[in-house]
Amino acid sequence: MPISLDNVFGVHEAALKLRAQRTEILASNLANADTPNYKAKDIDFQQAMKQATAGGNAASSSGLKTTHKGHISSSSSANGLEDYIKFRMPTQPALDGNTVETHVEQAAFAKSAVEYQATLRFFEGKSKTIINALKGEM
Repeated sequence: MPISLDNVFGVHEAALKLRAQRTEILASNLANADTPNYKAKDIDFQQAMKQATAGGNAASSSGLKTTHKGHISSSSSANGLEDYIKFRMPTQPALDGNTVETHVEQAAFAKSAVEYQATLRFFEGKSKTIINALKGEM
């Protein structure tokens, strides 16, 4: 009986992709902390995961379809997450129009990094279990 990796890892593959993309957005916010008129962004992770678990893949599809091989692909820098990217509302906006609050972004980045590591550890544990089963060490 063939093993489907989708069945083994479940929604954690989509979660890992979304967590990686969220971390990139938060890093971009921190990198642009001094850029005038830069608006801080974040992903609505729960809504993106609901979409991914409902059968659609929020991490890789944007809903646009091409009908000819010459059409421009619908991929973007947000990898299909346009609907889930939201602007962060600052508690104290800067005079230059920048809405990045460094302390908020650093906390969100740290939390995102911990969640990403937790998901990676899950994959590591599942992978070791599969390898041990294939070796007959169970």
